[in-house]
Amino acid sequence: MKRRVVVTGLGAVTPIGNTVEQFWSGIKEGKVGIGEITRFDTADYKVKLAAEVKDFNPKDYMDAKAAKRMEPFAQYAVAAAKEAYEDSGLDIEKEDPFRAGVIVGSGIGSLETVEREYTKIQTKGPGKVHPLMVPLMISNMAAGNISIQLGFRGKCTDVVTACASGTNSIGDAFRAIQYDDADIMIAGGCESCICPTGVAGFTGLTALSTSQNPKRASIPFDKARDGFVLGEGAGVVVLEELEHAKARGAKIYAEVVGYGATGDAYHITSPAEDGSGAAKAMSLAIEEGKISPSEVDYINAHGTSTHHNDLFETRAIHLVLGDAAKDVVINSTKSMIGHLLGAAGGVEFIVCVKSIEDGFIHQTVGTKDVDPEECDLNYAIGAPVEKDIHYVLTNSLGFGGHNATLLLKKYEA
Repeated sequence: MKRRVVVTGLGAVTPIGNTVEQFWSGIKEGKVGIGEITRFDTADYKVKLAAEVKDFNPKDYMDAKAAKRMEPFAQYAVAAAKEAYEDSGLDIEKEDPFRAGVIVGSGIGSLETVEREYTKIQTKGPGKVHPLMVPLMISNMAAGNISIQLGFRGKCTDVVTACASGTNSIGDAFRAIQYDDADIMIAGGCESCICPTGVAGFTGLTALSTSQNPKRASIPFDKARDGFVLGEGAGVVVLEELEHAKARGAKIYAEVVGYGATGDAYHITSPAEDGSGAAKAMSLAIEEGKISPSEVDYINAHGTSTHHNDLFETRAIHLVLGDAAKDVVINSTKSMIGHLLGAAGGVEFIVCVKSIEDGFIHQTVGTKDVDPEECDLNYAIGAPVEKDIHYVLTNSLGFGGHNATLLLKKYEA
């Protein structure tokens, strides 16, 4: 029998706040964290905007030596994980550390390390590369460093499924607890690749918005949408087996009741045009949660602001919900914080949890004019929606055709 899994801790580093409290306050205000890129000179670049993390000092979260052995993607992950751990009230000294694991993914790892060290090879020779170049660069070091910092010694893995990494990580952690591989899991995603290689690479795919208006650059489902805005940060949560959480008197934010993961088998960057892969991921999550499609109150969409994603995701929602699609409220958090790639699913999961807690669905900020022939659903345009929320779906769709959906439920004892 599957064990019940609940959410007991939240941690976030985002372009609109470096704690969950700051982030959620920004979400409720409709704050946009997009602005001109400050990390490098964009004079020769078509893309000028990104959603950068601001005022982040890694030494606020770890000692200076540890911080120097991590690149920003891992620093963000450790900071978010420590916040989630503290929020949960856990004390690892009172737990079996081999029953506490970490699954935190990053889609890319550190492109900055590759850029910096390759330049050294070209200008100073191969003997001058940083001795820790490889562990600074590789994406599993977010999970590894969290495990080291918190003393979690159970299952420790790194899911790399591009923009679905965070959601797949939480889904895999959910499964680990359901099937008794662990009692506690730290799970989520992280990313930091606002650098010349990252921006040039995504620009080459014509995936990024070339808008120079921060308020109208990330506009999911708008008929003027022209690409996503690159973001960065981390979203990390504590998942826990229900009886374990109750036994220690933990605050329970929500329950995870369904997870679906599929592959499109279609194209390396475009979702399946009929939405069938994403639809199947949603239907699997709904079936596992033992609810009908009409019971879904809210969908936090992948909603990237690219033409294909928003159109095909809308088709997927129609496929799954049928006539009920017109009644569900949909939004895209990327309208405020851009696309955090591997971190997106973790941060958006936190939005879903807080939405259940507060009965608040944020508006899709910046989106004004949807195309009724393509995007014909309720995307929370113009104002937030306040309503009692019992069931929420959150979607992530990654390059390579990776689809992941989680179903959350308002906790009932």
